[in-house]
Amino acid sequence: MEGLFSVETTYFADVILPVPIPRMFTYRVPRNFVDEIKIGARVIVEFGKNRVVTAVVGRIHETPPAKYQAKYILELLDTEPLITKQQLWLFDWIADYYMCCVGEVMNVAVPSGLKVTSQSRIQLNPDFDHPELLEENEIEFLEILKNHASLTYDDALKFVGETNINTMIKSLIGKHAIIMYEEVKEKYKPKIAKKIRLKRVYEGSEEVANLIDSLTKNVKQQTVVLEYLRQVPMHQLRERNQFGVDKSFFTQGETSDSSLNKLIEKGILEQFEIVVSRFGDDMPTEPVKIELTEAQQQASNEILSNFQEKDIVLLHGITGSGKTEIYIDLILQVLEGGSQVLFLLPEIALTTQIVVRMKRVFGDKMGVYHSKFSDNERVEVWKGVLEGRYQFVVGVRSAVFLPMDNLGLVIIDEEHESSYKQYDPAPRYHARDVGIMLGLKQGAKILLGSATPSLESYYQASTGKYGLVTLNQRYGNAQLPDIQLIDLKAERKAKTMKNDFSGTLCQHIEQNLAIGEQTIIFQNRRGYSPYLNCQECNWIGECEQCAVSLTYHLDSKELRCHYCGHKEEIPRACPACGSGKIRTVGFGTEKLEDDLRIMYPAARVQRMDLDTTRTKNAYQTILGEFEQGNTDILVGTQMISKGLDFDRVSLVGIFDADRMIHFPDFRAAERAFQMLTQVSGRAGRREKKGLVLIQTNNTQQSLLHKVVANDYMGYYNDEIKEREGYFYPPFTRVISITVKHEEQDKAEKAAHWLANKLLEKLGKARVLGPEKGMVERVRNKFLFDILLKLEKDKINIKSAKVFLQEQIDAVMTQREFRGVYVVVDVDAV
Repeated sequence: MEGLFSVETTYFADVILPVPIPRMFTYRVPRNFVDEIKIGARVIVEFGKNRVVTAVVGRIHETPPAKYQAKYILELLDTEPLITKQQLWLFDWIADYYMCCVGEVMNVAVPSGLKVTSQSRIQLNPDFDHPELLEENEIEFLEILKNHASLTYDDALKFVGETNINTMIKSLIGKHAIIMYEEVKEKYKPKIAKKIRLKRVYEGSEEVANLIDSLTKNVKQQTVVLEYLRQVPMHQLRERNQFGVDKSFFTQGETSDSSLNKLIEKGILEQFEIVVSRFGDDMPTEPVKIELTEAQQQASNEILSNFQEKDIVLLHGITGSGKTEIYIDLILQVLEGGSQVLFLLPEIALTTQIVVRMKRVFGDKMGVYHSKFSDNERVEVWKGVLEGRYQFVVGVRSAVFLPMDNLGLVIIDEEHESSYKQYDPAPRYHARDVGIMLGLKQGAKILLGSATPSLESYYQASTGKYGLVTLNQRYGNAQLPDIQLIDLKAERKAKTMKNDFSGTLCQHIEQNLAIGEQTIIFQNRRGYSPYLNCQECNWIGECEQCAVSLTYHLDSKELRCHYCGHKEEIPRACPACGSGKIRTVGFGTEKLEDDLRIMYPAARVQRMDLDTTRTKNAYQTILGEFEQGNTDILVGTQMISKGLDFDRVSLVGIFDADRMIHFPDFRAAERAFQMLTQVSGRAGRREKKGLVLIQTNNTQQSLLHKVVANDYMGYYNDEIKEREGYFYPPFTRVISITVKHEEQDKAEKAAHWLANKLLEKLGKARVLGPEKGMVERVRNKFLFDILLKLEKDKINIKSAKVFLQEQIDAVMTQREFRGVYVVVDVDAV
């Protein structure tokens, strides 16, 4: 009897869900999907009760789950994988290395436009036949439903009102009068352009001439046809007519909409739709040729020579040395070889300027990817990479997740930047390190570039693990700026200060304004003032949810918490004592901007910080105005320090250098040296030598003198000895652990319990804390920090992470620590 009955194989798929759960879930594959489902494709599944989510297929097999009944996959969204196998490997590596869940990685990696949303809808139950059970308001609502196929919850709110909607819906469900269901929609929508073209029967010269003659009595319709022929000339009609003309050309001009519609009705013109790119077609027609200087060519040759033996090379090029041209030269060579290139930048502000330069060279081969893009724009770049339209992508840290699987080169510019680090939510990854792993996995070469390399990268280069190429000459005839320290103590004593500006800085600003040159003012603190203070009772405005003072913002006339976003109106009198003597203390970019406008009313002053660059094109607008010479003084935070290149900037003024240097963090000196050197590098980018003025209360500070002398090696040698002596990176790996809870005692006890468990296994030298967080309370949760320092050559770091995770799981599952939340940050910066 064998063979009379065929047994069909049942298939299951392990899927990655966008939730913080440390494993994949198994779902049953419906028979109609068996031939189409692939690893890396998106599927819609039900997770929990009535929750529909987008998942990614990670594995297909024949083994049912042992501990639960597998639900069916509801929908298959892709017939071809949207996530490559290389990406799935990277997701797993990130989850393992940064101690998070693969679902959290997927959630951050995949653009939200590629995730499906579910929304509850309300529909009349066609089988309902008991109107006598209904209340009057329920009858009215069902009458509304009869006129609609279904309503969303929000639509129902508009009809019924907020007060009784939930009660009424619950009642109607209980009476079986309505059905609630989930409508699933894919977010991404391609951009559609409406176009107009002549019907094919009119593509010949004779036919067109007859058509125009036939419209002599209807001048408006004849005008529409003649306008079309101006855009698509007669001698090109057969070749170009099929592509048509944008409908907007007719609807925005002087031609009549009704005439256009009549011509379409008559069958003379036809309207059609095409999918178009959201990035426009403003690509150059002729590539720009890059010519390297002798020093740049030598550096490029050295990089290629190093790549013969090493996979990773560090390019240590001083500010203004022309690293971008070297990058372009290398990218061209890799693209000619048929491989892909990923170029990472730390800030959106940088992409604005570099993108313009690179588009002139690479045109439509190049994609751009960053967080200010809309969901749909990011999806277009993602799909463009998958389909091979973009061989080269410039992007910020999230670009490491793009589906590139044929990388030949990964460039990480300004590799020292802390902006490459993701803080919240998980995964708390560092894009430089992920970019390196991505490149190594695909056999690509990795080039790190910086004028002020991170200690970790320079240490790897100095010990021979990375190749090292040095470029000490500025591009063209440009010279490094003169850097001077301004003694604030002496200026105050001489009473030459104007607000927070030294007399020396004011004098040079005035000279710059007189000769039409530009000035950059750097202050790494936004807002008008760090806090308000009552002169009578010493009251300070503090956040009700966080243990920090509220920052005063003049533009929005509010006090704002920079940790949780809480906002308050500015008090007219002291809330504590009623006094009207409230003053601002300290200064941020907003106050400096305000002071400059008062001191120099004729000057054109702009500010560039997080508050002024929230909209999509704000960076481009501010930098464009500055580049065109429409701004005399640009005030900004750290975002103006990175790689920007302006011809007319001859003066840079730096505030609060002391605060940067003395910040309580083992990286404070490194960050201060990098920031001050990078900001200083914005001055004197062409033939004229620039001037940098650093205001300080301690002109004897040795780090400042190394900045003045542009002495990276002196700074590096001092700092590396400190790091080695105190067991900090690059000699150890640092893992930061933060324990949080609404109750201070519970958070503290849990932190001590966890620290003691770690001490038992790892020892005192490797476990620091717990200590109160630098900010003790954020979003109504008290914070306690533990720091692990794990030597790379004496301990198995992977095993240490496994042990750490076990102890975290143990503390979070104990009844006495219920509600405690633990955040792990691997390679904290």
